[in-house]
Amino acid sequence: MRIDDFELERFFARYEFAVRHLLCASDVEGWPMVELLSLADAETSELWHDLRLGYTEATGHPLLRAEIARLYESIDPDEVLVFSGAEEAIFITANVVLRPGDHAVVAWPAYQSLHEVARAIGADVTLHELHAEDGWAIDLDRLRAQLTARTRLIVLNVPNNPTGAIPAPSTFLAVSELAADAGATLLVDEVYRFLEHDVPGRLPAGADLGPHALSIGVMSKSFALAGLRIGWLATHDRALLDRAVRFKDYTTICASAPAEILALIALRARDRVLARSRGIVDTNLARLDAFFDRNADRVAWVRPSGGPVGFPELRTGVPVDRFAQDLLDAEGVLIAPGSIFGHQGNHFRLGFGRADLPVALDGLDRFLGGRSAGRG
Repeated sequence: MRIDDFELERFFARYEFAVRHLLCASDVEGWPMVELLSLADAETSELWHDLRLGYTEATGHPLLRAEIARLYESIDPDEVLVFSGAEEAIFITANVVLRPGDHAVVAWPAYQSLHEVARAIGADVTLHELHAEDGWAIDLDRLRAQLTARTRLIVLNVPNNPTGAIPAPSTFLAVSELAADAGATLLVDEVYRFLEHDVPGRLPAGADLGPHALSIGVMSKSFALAGLRIGWLATHDRALLDRAVRFKDYTTICASAPAEILALIALRARDRVLARSRGIVDTNLARLDAFFDRNADRVAWVRPSGGPVGFPELRTGVPVDRFAQDLLDAEGVLIAPGSIFGHQGNHFRLGFGRADLPVALDGLDRFLGGRSAGRG
């Protein structure tokens, strides 16, 4: 397989650990180790202290799979497969679902691997482009027209990265029906599930929609534990899970033993873990509401419905790539231009899950003010 560079990851490889403020991070402020360990119950505390650093089960620790299954309405523990991060889950799922000449439809803009892995396999990929003027909504008529007799995979990211959009419940269920009618697999990347904002009811998980649908989850985003590198695939399609675990024999084989126990600790304390994440994100989102009100003539967004990211549009007349570099040089604040996602507009990804957002936002606010005064 030959695959194009992952532009976002190359961008972060250059900047992530070299800049003062990441105003484009897609995760939530990570848990300190000592605080996470303080959440352990008697069983997980004993598992941690007695841990042996050997190989683990290829499918994932049985207790971890059982805890992940509790995140869903209808999933059993043996319908969960643990991976080393969501990226491995995406990579392997695409490889076991698609063959050269198959067709996939992917809602976009999106995390690059959701469409790039399919292309590298030799599948034809149609991007279902979302538009800010439509509230980043899925267009069911256009999606229906994009399906072909060769469509084997439809991919959604809910809540979406980078826009933070969540489809209406009726739209989400209609996409599921379209996939089932087409004989296609519906892959729902749900790494930001449980971080919905002001939404009356959470959408059903993809895996709960039926055997044609899959959910991908991870500890990195909503659970604020990116350093664990623990993700998973959940589905009623046990034949697909069997193909996936056999493919995994050629990638990581199994997950990290310490990471699995730490993930188990966090999931058993998920109410507290998620409350912390929501507290950080909700507080920062309120700051951003005030920021966008102050700067409505210079920058605007469709307010995210979920997750710690949004995709604002710069309206100063300056190309966003140049603006991003000038902002970094002047204030040490990093935003991610939409070009990194292949997006041709003047949008950029803004992340609001980190504790230093007030300082980073002050830098952006100050820089925008200097630009408007002609000092930029």
